[in-house]
Amino acid sequence: MKAVAVMLVALVAALHIFFLVLEMFLWTRPLGMKVFRNTPDKAAASAVLAANQGLYNGFLAAGLIWSVVHPDLAVARQLATFFLGCVVVAGLYGAWSVSMRILYVQAAPAALALIAVWLA
Repeated sequence: MKAVAVMLVALVAALHIFFLVLEMFLWTRPLGMKVFRNTPDKAAASAVLAANQGLYNGFLAAGLIWSVVHPDLAVARQLATFFLGCVVVAGLYGAWSVSMRILYVQAAPAALALIAVWLA
């Protein structure tokens, strides 16, 4: 993959590592509650669900990192396409079901990275 595509895929992976940290470790802390607009009670009640969601974000990040470091460019492109596609679909669903902010924070960066991968 070309440098721009690799940088965009790595950026999306970094975002998902950040989401993992927010959802698994900071959900009930001030930063996590601020980012997700939660009250302490709501955060406490949903902490286990958030941790599970964070774990899935970690799997997405792992797949994207795998695509960046894979030595075979054809396989790397297939991996990036699959995992970025998963991120876009998750972002679209999140935008529809939770908040339109997810469209801009999750789906749009992944879509841009996916276009860059296809053009590389």
